[in-house]
Amino acid sequence: MRRPSSTGRSSAAGGRAPRPRAEQAEQLGFAGMPERLFVCTPSKLGAYADCPRRYRYSYVDRPAPPKGPPWAHNSLGASVHTALKNWYALPADRRRPAALAGLLKGTWVREGYRDDEQERDAFRRALTWLESYVDTLEPGADPLGVERVVAVKTAVLAFNGRADRIDSRSGADGPELVIVDYKTGRTGLDTDDARGSQALALYAYATERVFRRPCRRVELHHLPTGTVAAHDHTTESIARQVNRAEETARDIMAAERAAPTVPTPTRPSRLLLVPAAAGATTGGPARRARRCRPRSRGRRWTGRRRRRPTRADGPARPQAAATAPLAAVAGCSGGGGGASSGGARGEARRPLLGRLLQRTLPVALRHRREGEPQRADAEIR
Repeated sequence: MRRPSSTGRSSAAGGRAPRPRAEQAEQLGFAGMPERLFVCTPSKLGAYADCPRRYRYSYVDRPAPPKGPPWAHNSLGASVHTALKNWYALPADRRRPAALAGLLKGTWVREGYRDDEQERDAFRRALTWLESYVDTLEPGADPLGVERVVAVKTAVLAFNGRADRIDSRSGADGPELVIVDYKTGRTGLDTDDARGSQALALYAYATERVFRRPCRRVELHHLPTGTVAAHDHTTESIARQVNRAEETARDIMAAERAAPTVPTPTRPSRLLLVPAAAGATTGGPARRARRCRPRSRGRRWTGRRRRRPTRADGPARPQAAATAPLAAVAGCSGGGGGASSGGARGEARRPLLGRLLQRTLPVALRHRREGEPQRADAEIR
């Protein structure tokens, strides 16, 4: 026999229900212990800076909302980036403009376009951009990294991101690293865009820590126009961008701690949330979880046919016996309008079932009188 719980809390399917956040005990620790670092990417920080609600929908709420249909500009940008990545994967003697058509076709993303005509036009434009861009590159020059992941830790952040390209160039004080980011948007870019980009500054900060070489210059290569927007950071400007990222991370962690915790089932399709009975106290559980029986995938074939009963098989059941299953579904007794065993839950379902039974009850009773209980049960279901 199961011992009753002393705390009075209800347990859901699969374990005990989680306590509210206000009642959770704080984790014990020693004085001066560091806080957990906030793991982030440039897109994660940018999502909160643009719209905190969008950040919650994307990174906090579970299950996350379904993503919308793909966009043509995203597919175009992904295809161009992958083609340039494969361009540098070729040997130096094979890096010719004639190879771009095959590289772009092999990595082309077809989703998001309105029709085939728009897709063909986008392919031609992308190929023209690539041919014009590779003419400005040295075929034998290999960058330090292509689609390279860089990461760094601060007192607050655990930052990681993927840089499009990392070049090693000769500077005034010796070799230095340069962050290159490809852009395929319609609008052009200028120096202000390169200077104000937090992502590029964080890439430069992480690259300097990973390779232990100075990295101050960031460049935005706009392929449609062939322009390059560059900016040379200083130690102070990069430090300001890092401080801004840490302040955003602190705001995010404070918002996540203040947000209410909503327990989410691991398999929502197999878990049914049923409202509590009317008249329940506010201190008790507001919802009750129960497991749902999985649907049957079809009736097995046994090799024999089921014969329908006829009047010759026996006398027809009385009217009270015929209406008993219907009364059980309606939540009332077979003879009249007595109270159901479901209590307040049956009372809540009775108006809806009453409207349904107005259409199904006459047909089901006719099937019962004719000796066809299977058809009557099917009509009720």
